[in-house]
Amino acid sequence: MSTQIPKPSLGVLHMQEGVKKFQLNRHAPSAELAFFVKHYWIVRWDLTGEEAYPQLVVPNPCVNLVVEPGRTACFAPGKTTYSHLLQGQGCVFGVKFHPGGFYPFIKQPISELSGRPLGVEMVLSASGEELETAILGQPDEGAMVERMESYLQARLPMQDAQATFVQQVVERISEDRELTKVDTICHYFKVHKRTLQRLFDQYVGVSPKWVIRLSRLQNAAEAIDTGQHHDLLQLSMELGYHDQAHFIKDFKSVVGQTPDAYTRAVAGSAPVS
Repeated sequence: MSTQIPKPSLGVLHMQEGVKKFQLNRHAPSAELAFFVKHYWIVRWDLTGEEAYPQLVVPNPCVNLVVEPGRTACFAPGKTTYSHLLQGQGCVFGVKFHPGGFYPFIKQPISELSGRPLGVEMVLSASGEELETAILGQPDEGAMVERMESYLQARLPMQDAQATFVQQVVERISEDRELTKVDTICHYFKVHKRTLQRLFDQYVGVSPKWVIRLSRLQNAAEAIDTGQHHDLLQLSMELGYHDQAHFIKDFKSVVGQTPDAYTRAVAGSAPVS
């Protein structure tokens, strides 16, 4: 039996508005798969007779295996916010791997997957169409998770010590808002900068510097979404930005709007266009 796990938005923008349009549930993996899989996520919506809803998501340093009619594939981390158009009625099932947790399945640099989805048959003993029928055809979410786990367990690779190290670094970045420089990470973990960059290229797909930036901007968007911050200057300082102009530039490059414009959009309960 799968276990639902309560989580913050984790990069889902305008979550307060989004919950009116769709249902998002996350399920913990079994002990056997917990080394590789962070969680399973399932999105359902029914907008029959309503306007389509563009849901925006900030990228994160994780590979996602997404099961969706006609679009099933594995997706490497991106660098900009992406939009998923929800219309009519539907369901999408996803496997979110830990940073570094997907590499053992394919043994090729995750950076090479950037911008080009990988067919699931390269990872599992099933085609995209087979997965769509097998997973989305299940009667409930617990059964979906169990079926996906059976596919993953059939191709389970050996655990990788380097993947463990990379995950520890990413977790440290996420937990410590004052950690804003790659050199600081290298000093803390006693690793050479070039070695760390090579490991992230291979196991994560984006650089350590980019992971730091994404973590801070995800925290910023979530703070704005939940109404935890109304002083953007103070927020930028708490996230380690000593120059507000730098914060604004980074936020806009990833989210697509300035922090001020995003705040106004949240206040108006309107999705970013």
